[in-house]
Amino acid sequence: MKTKVLVTGANGQLGQCLQLLASQSDFEFTFFSSASLDITSKKNINKTFNASYNFCINCAAYTAVDKAESEEDKANLINNIAVKHIAEACKQHNITLIHISTDFVFNGNAKQPYTEIDETNPLSVYGKTKLKGELAIKKILTNYYIIRTSWLYSQFGNNFLKSMLNLAKKRNKLSIVNDQIGTPTYAVDLADVILELIKQNNNYGLYHYSNNGVASWFDFANAIFTKNKNNIKLEPIPTSAYPTAAKRPHYSVLDKSKLINNFSIKVPKWEESLDKCLKALF
Repeated sequence: MKTKVLVTGANGQLGQCLQLLASQSDFEFTFFSSASLDITSKKNINKTFNASYNFCINCAAYTAVDKAESEEDKANLINNIAVKHIAEACKQHNITLIHISTDFVFNGNAKQPYTEIDETNPLSVYGKTKLKGELAIKKILTNYYIIRTSWLYSQFGNNFLKSMLNLAKKRNKLSIVNDQIGTPTYAVDLADVILELIKQNNNYGLYHYSNNGVASWFDFANAIFTKNKNNIKLEPIPTSAYPTAAKRPHYSVLDKSKLINNFSIKVPKWEESLDKCLKALF
């Protein structure tokens, strides 16, 4: 019997990366976009989830970080309440849940990479609602993986990489924040890790995954333009010079040693993964 996997949020960038890898895997995938499965409807979830599925990968999320500040109810509905309904359906049908969370559950005051046992203290509505979703899963399920990731980008959807490449066509100078420190994560690498978790199907719990290394948004933009040979002048600026509705953590590097040790996973450097993504784009 093939392992059957249900994927929500199939049209998001991680969902599309999973679709890219699905044909090369031994698993049987069923992909649901927000149009084909409204996860905010408990009725729809209960109708869709059934005992024939072994895993659910929940890629669906409200990710408009700044907009969430004025749409708290909507963000909470998708990132928390819907996640609770998904977890309940997984429990009912004995489905293992793989849920994607975020580095925004931290306040960014750390001086070293965050581990899974470090205290959470989100600064934004987005971070708070994502943390509530995590807590709902922990309360309901024992067979789950929660994966916190950071600075996700790919050849699909809207993300920092694609925004930079589009801006490079229109401008010859850009100002980029240089005092927010984290790690860019190629969504195809994250999709690979998810498939490995399904394959091994043990050591359930909370994990961190990003690519290896440390960067500011300025470093990330500079690497994009250097590798893509864009002739553009970059100016580093502090966060204070670019105010946003939502507060971001100043430091959100994730410690991945728990995942590496439990699953023998090799984590590529973010610069190497950026090369792979640019090749996929052009």
